[in-house]
Amino acid sequence: MKSVSLKTGPSKDVHPVLVSAATMAHGFMRSMAIKPYAPRDRRREFSLMKNFHSMHSIRCQVFREKGAGSIPTIVIAGFVPDATETIEFQRPLLRRYGNIYYLNYPRNGFSAEMFSAQLSDLIDDIHAKAGKPLIMSISFGSGLLVDFLRRADEHIHEKIRGLLLVSPVICTDDLIRPKSEKRDGVRFLESSLQKIITADPLKHDELEKQVERSRRCFQALFAAGAENRVLSSKHLAIRRKIMDMLAHTSALGGYERVKALRDLEFPALHGSVYAGPVLALMAENEEDILVPLSPTLGLFADSTRYTKLFPNCRVKKVISKNEGDNVPHASMIFHHDAYNPLLESWYSKLSAPLLQMAV
Repeated sequence: MKSVSLKTGPSKDVHPVLVSAATMAHGFMRSMAIKPYAPRDRRREFSLMKNFHSMHSIRCQVFREKGAGSIPTIVIAGFVPDATETIEFQRPLLRRYGNIYYLNYPRNGFSAEMFSAQLSDLIDDIHAKAGKPLIMSISFGSGLLVDFLRRADEHIHEKIRGLLLVSPVICTDDLIRPKSEKRDGVRFLESSLQKIITADPLKHDELEKQVERSRRCFQALFAAGAENRVLSSKHLAIRRKIMDMLAHTSALGGYERVKALRDLEFPALHGSVYAGPVLALMAENEEDILVPLSPTLGLFADSTRYTKLFPNCRVKKVISKNEGDNVPHASMIFHHDAYNPLLESWYSKLSAPLLQMAV
């Protein structure tokens, strides 16, 4: 079906019913391709059942999309959008190399312990069926991944082909400055996260107020990315999914995700986190989201530091080809033309040894 495009402002050229139909059709096609998935062996996940009153509220939803190649990918998203939406414009590329597995965070809670258990079970499952997966993490998801790898057994490390860290956020200090460093004012996202962290989860009205403020912040970030662009039916379908996700994530669910960020610790530089191949993609305008003294910004700006954590790491800056349209933090939806060539090159390099072995 021919795609329908629409500018973010009012348009007389495209009928709203046609746009809505194209958006719904795209969403339907996605739902046909991306299916719920459960690893055959979920022993780590089930071993945690006794620790939680409601497993449903803290379990990630796992999905799979079948691909054609031999390099499966696990996608771990940032706060917003879900993993199934954040790489919408990378899906065709990734499918050429293998199956795609998505971990969507729960709506009504979150547990880093459960996340780690599910990720371990998924890595074991993929390794047993299709070889070593590549793990792609975006923003906050990179913090979860780094924390997971710090704690994971060596046999889990050995089952991972490589890492792709997109605009990584590894700890709270990447997004929230100490009070002494806030002389230039407080950013909306920074303020929203700080207020959620300090909110009392037992005071529902207060918590809902702060999470609603955060919802508006993420809506504004998407709107800013879409400003003055032509939106395809893909963009519109993603926007609908994002707004639905924000609307249906409870105050407690939002709080517990932010709490998980607060609990992340920046790794000490005296031991490797992961020794395999790593590519870190840093956007041109990371500083618009990450604070000036962000530990992660400082880390990936200095090869003598990041190679202590990731000995086999390369860092690439994601640069827009369009003047005046610099790439912001984790903008894989609106700047896919800047991200995708770097991704394709990385996958090609990872697949080259396999091709040589086949020859």
